[in-house]
Amino acid sequence: PPPVKPPDGGWGWIVLFGCFVITGFSYAFPKAVSVYFKELMKDFHVGYSDTAWISSIMLAMLYGTGPVCSIMVNQFGCRPVMLIGGLLASSGMILASFTTNIIELYLTAGVLTGLGMALNFQPSLIMLGTYFDKRRPLANGLAAAGSPVFLSSLSPLGQVLLEKFGWRGGFLIMGGLLLNCCTCGAVMRPLDMGMKRKMGKAQDKYEAKEMLPIGGKSEDGISTTDGSKKAKKVKKKPKKGKKLLDFSIFSNRGFIIYTISKFILVLGLFVPPILLVNYAKDTVLLSIIGFIDIFARPACGMVAGLKWVRPHVSYLFSFAMLFNGLTDICSARASNYTGLVIFCVFFGISYGMVGALQFEVLMAIVGSQKFSSAIGLVLLIEAFAVLIGPPSAGR
Repeated sequence: PPPVKPPDGGWGWIVLFGCFVITGFSYAFPKAVSVYFKELMKDFHVGYSDTAWISSIMLAMLYGTGPVCSIMVNQFGCRPVMLIGGLLASSGMILASFTTNIIELYLTAGVLTGLGMALNFQPSLIMLGTYFDKRRPLANGLAAAGSPVFLSSLSPLGQVLLEKFGWRGGFLIMGGLLLNCCTCGAVMRPLDMGMKRKMGKAQDKYEAKEMLPIGGKSEDGISTTDGSKKAKKVKKKPKKGKKLLDFSIFSNRGFIIYTISKFILVLGLFVPPILLVNYAKDTVLLSIIGFIDIFARPACGMVAGLKWVRPHVSYLFSFAMLFNGLTDICSARASNYTGLVIFCVFFGISYGMVGALQFEVLMAIVGSQKFSSAIGLVLLIEAFAVLIGPPSAGR
């Protein structure tokens, strides 16, 4: 069927809110779990690096299972995949509350919950792209703001749950919270031409009866035309083949340039938030980055949606990456706390710009039809950068 024109509003705002929640859980949850690490170290008699693997496995699953998510979305659609993902993410944390050793935590909180969040994250972005076109940069910016908003709320919530219920009770309640992913998946109503086609056929039949008032002949005529249409449809069906993963996007030069640049960017993108606390012995700096990030992402989405900026959004993304890299380089000149605060402000702006524009630019390069395959392959390639970047910076 011909593609449905994105409504750029209406039910799309509900889809946007769902994507906001999913993005918040996907990016913030692996970091928020670190609140429980000290208690886990005491109970299981392990070191910090052993517990840190829980967050690493979650992020590795989020990025590394990209192609699997793409195949499932192309085969079954976004909504069923997201519902399954929500159940997996929730069950992973609930099962984690009953674990007796660190290996079981890796399998439950790490693998199961990570896979569940991956199955929610990618389809939500695909649905957002189908519901928005003209306002897509703004929608992507608002959805991306879920990451800093949830990070600033899940970490304090985790601390409260830890103090009142212990880490097992906290994991159980966190698992219950992740069931909201199922609600977000349920509202991802596909834009389908089925209803419109049915309405169109009914209207055509009514008009034909009005124009040919010969009773049986008109109905026969209608039935024969319907029959010929069905015959044509039957002939066309074998020609259509649904690709589970479209590798033809690698023939797109823009996609290859995007993938290489994102790989290099991600090598260093997560280094400052991870190493900054140890460097400055102060969590206030991370709060500054998060606070700036909350406003930077929607603001950048609004700028990217302007008529004279939208055609050149890839250049704005290039500027955001360059700005982020130069901010890191200039941070080496910070010799006191004030200098680090200034660095955090500018890093928060550049970090927010990259977060708001990354998927908007990818969709602009490959188009909405190939976006599901493109995002899966990009996330897989980024997974390697996520795994080797921060440890290399630590060395």
